[in-house]
Amino acid sequence: MKKLLILSFQVFVFLIAKEGFYINPIISGAHPDPSICRAGDDYYIVNSSFEYFPGLPIHHSKDLVNWELIGHGLHREDQCNGDMNLVDVQSDGGIHAPTIRYHKGTFYIITTNVYNSGDGKPGLMRNFVITAKDPSGPWSEPHIIEGAPGIDPDIFFDTDGKVYFTGTHSPGDMNANGIGEIWIQELDIKKWKLTGDRKTVWDGVFGCCTEGPHIYKEHGLYYLLVAEGGTGKNHAVMMAASKDIFGPYEENQRNPVLTTRHVTNDYFVNSTGHADMIQLPDGRWYMVSLGKRNDLDGDANMGRETYLIPMNWEPTIVKWQQVSETKWEPVRYLFPIAAPMTGKVERFFPLPFPEKPQYIDNSYIDDFTSSNLKLNWTFIRVPKKNTISLTDNPGHLRLYPKSTTIENRKNFSMIGFRQRESDFDYQVKMNFMPKKNKVESGIIHYQKERNYLTSVVYKVGKKFFLEQKLKEKDKNITSLKKVHLKKYSGNIIFKTASREDRYTFYYSLDNGESFTSFTSLDAIKILDRNYTGALLGMYATSNGVSSKDYADFDWVRYNDFIR
Repeated sequence: MKKLLILSFQVFVFLIAKEGFYINPIISGAHPDPSICRAGDDYYIVNSSFEYFPGLPIHHSKDLVNWELIGHGLHREDQCNGDMNLVDVQSDGGIHAPTIRYHKGTFYIITTNVYNSGDGKPGLMRNFVITAKDPSGPWSEPHIIEGAPGIDPDIFFDTDGKVYFTGTHSPGDMNANGIGEIWIQELDIKKWKLTGDRKTVWDGVFGCCTEGPHIYKEHGLYYLLVAEGGTGKNHAVMMAASKDIFGPYEENQRNPVLTTRHVTNDYFVNSTGHADMIQLPDGRWYMVSLGKRNDLDGDANMGRETYLIPMNWEPTIVKWQQVSETKWEPVRYLFPIAAPMTGKVERFFPLPFPEKPQYIDNSYIDDFTSSNLKLNWTFIRVPKKNTISLTDNPGHLRLYPKSTTIENRKNFSMIGFRQRESDFDYQVKMNFMPKKNKVESGIIHYQKERNYLTSVVYKVGKKFFLEQKLKEKDKNITSLKKVHLKKYSGNIIFKTASREDRYTFYYSLDNGESFTSFTSLDAIKILDRNYTGALLGMYATSNGVSSKDYADFDWVRYNDFIR
């Protein structure tokens, strides 16, 4: 029988300490490029997922501050083959910047799969739409929109029944893949084809990296919201408005609508941008955006996360028009003001619904007693057949080592979930008795193929060893420490404790009765904190040899701590 209480591990579920407020980010861990929609009193957010599978995580909320992962838009292998390749997609490729919308009983997600073949040929940017009646799934096969260049598409349902595609292209060429300018064209959603004329409508305010467009129709105007300034500390949200969807668009003279480029580098969050907006049933508005925490040398291992910002609308002069030979009058449009009192993302904002407080559940526990994987688990690309099993040894996750190791474009034997805070405890119990010497299995802290840390067990002859290996960016794999496990009988518990930017590693060979200290490492040295965030997980490889070995994982325990 499994132990339900693991020594030295605690689970915390608590009401946020600052009464009447919620804490940002609202969806922690790597959840960038948020897009939000509402169906009645229910709210849904979808995020970019890049090369991860399943892709397009979808969260649900009733109050905008408590979010539950309910499914994925790309949840079947048959959605991710052919032109929608997530099998051998390159690192940092895959699914970028989705938009989710609800219209007449159907949910729509429109997004881009960025793929290159690695042979020097131009890459493919496949813009596509998937649909569902239930946002938890199942979702349809991808409907590829041919002739649609660029990334970060938006789908807009106008009040006259027309539907529009909004996308990006390289400056000066509306048929060229890239970012920098925004184009709009009518979309036939019965045939999934673009129709009518295409028009370039805006290149943003500063002319750098204009992307992430969303169209809204409010106050008798069409509003175009974009991201600008790149994904770093100059990231920002800009807006323009027009009386016609094809323009001309008048710039908001109070741009940027949202940014952190004007605050100190010591502020708790930076690089805020790539936003979307939602109206509540009572008429109030909120904005969601991405941001990166400053937990670790101006960054964090969680990558870009989802933040919630209150907003309202205020009149702004967009231009002056001459009404007589001697008289000019201002033309005012309503534009959104994000975080009206301070103009920046705050760590704490007042609750949208005071009677619905925010609860923080800092635990993730899996005893693998279900016949299906929990939704939090993710793979790097679509995994090979028979990589894992929940039925070969019921009550365990069985991980089969493949011959591949961790490389770009490869499918290797790894499964993980998103790290959500800088400080955390992570424990895993593994049963592993390989017959071959080169087979290894254990835990992994994964950023990219170019940057990860493993703690693995393997055997040489009749002896078993535990070794910690670090792959740093632009460096070969380094062995940090190796110990002979003299009392190893096939079971081991790995434990990682992250506190104040240091990782301390332990292991136990007596089912958690005692732990042996292994290593203590500087988090800044270990991981390069790329923009897709870190995974905690399990990893196995046979290092190029054929093997029928396997590792059984009994349970996983994760708990994190908000700074």
